[in-house]
Amino acid sequence: MIPNTERNKVRQRIHTRIRRKVRGTLERPRLNIYRSVNHIYAQVIDDLDGKTLVSASSTEGGKAKGGKVSGGNVASAKEIGKRIAQRAQEKGIKKVVFDRGGYLYHGRIKALADAAREAGLEF
Repeated sequence: MIPNTERNKVRQRIHTRIRRKVRGTLERPRLNIYRSVNHIYAQVIDDLDGKTLVSASSTEGGKAKGGKVSGGNVASAKEIGKRIAQRAQEKGIKKVVFDRGGYLYHGRIKALADAAREAGLEF
């Protein structure tokens, strides 16, 4: 079994390789995903100016039934995907470049991307 520190180094190396090719502009900003064990975060970033245009995460508002914030599941990833797409469209952003952050396109990452597409974001 690979220790988490080694796994994160591998992910960061993959993310660096992806970032060499993926650039966000004002016309087509980058949708970046960060996934932790308990939460998921999404940002729409203009790389030319180095500014975050829109963000959404599972840490903001809304608590689960047990009183705890639940962000480490597919259902919350879908909710974040819908929320980021809605906020992006309010700012006039319709097209983005998807940056999966070095994670496999599977599970929570795929759920967030599919929900964002269904909500009207194009990538």
